[in-house]
Amino acid sequence: MELEKILSAVDHTLLGITATWQDIKAICDDGMRYGVASVCIPPSYVSKAKKYVGDKLAICTVIGFPNGYNTTETKVFEAKNAIINGADEIDMVINIGLLKSGNIQAVEDEIKALKAAVEDKVLKIIIETCVLTEEEKIAMCKAVTDAGADFIKTSTGFSTGGATREDIKLFTENIGEHVRIKAAGGIKSLKDAEDFIALGASRLGTSSVIKVLKNQDVEGY
Repeated sequence: MELEKILSAVDHTLLGITATWQDIKAICDDGMRYGVASVCIPPSYVSKAKKYVGDKLAICTVIGFPNGYNTTETKVFEAKNAIINGADEIDMVINIGLLKSGNIQAVEDEIKALKAAVEDKVLKIIIETCVLTEEEKIAMCKAVTDAGADFIKTSTGFSTGGATREDIKLFTENIGEHVRIKAAGGIKSLKDAEDFIALGASRLGTSSVIKVLKNQDVEGY
């Protein structure tokens, strides 16, 4: 697989709690240099990052992150505020407790509310596959599809596991035609990236791919 194709699928990610502006600036520089799909950064840096990159790079940020148990109203405010600040893409964590309680309709309704809030911006829904049963994953494929979101995303990278090849295959078998797949967490090599793209992911949430190209130590997301 051509390196350019891999890089064009990467959401180059830095979401650690110790991230400084210098750290964010560095991944923006890398994002522009390597032609990634976006940089995924904390909401507090969106405005400054957007002013720094202009139209050269898409800015992605996270909502309800990493646990997803904010109220819907809070998530809607977060998303709208992020877009005002310059975010091009929104990655939102579902309320996993609602899903575990069997209230899938409430989860779907929240996704609909977020899609209405972001309008034409890209909305990715993080379902945190590592804590879900196969039945719950399939139910979320349907909910994300029916709610009109743009992507279903495996993981925050802050729980007990990241993307697996089995989950990407499961997604491809259960999502609607308009829904794309983002594999995130645990993508540590170019081989991992190739595998996930070949299985059906069109986005990869990772910090490691660029580190590999720069001969840096690979750790974290």
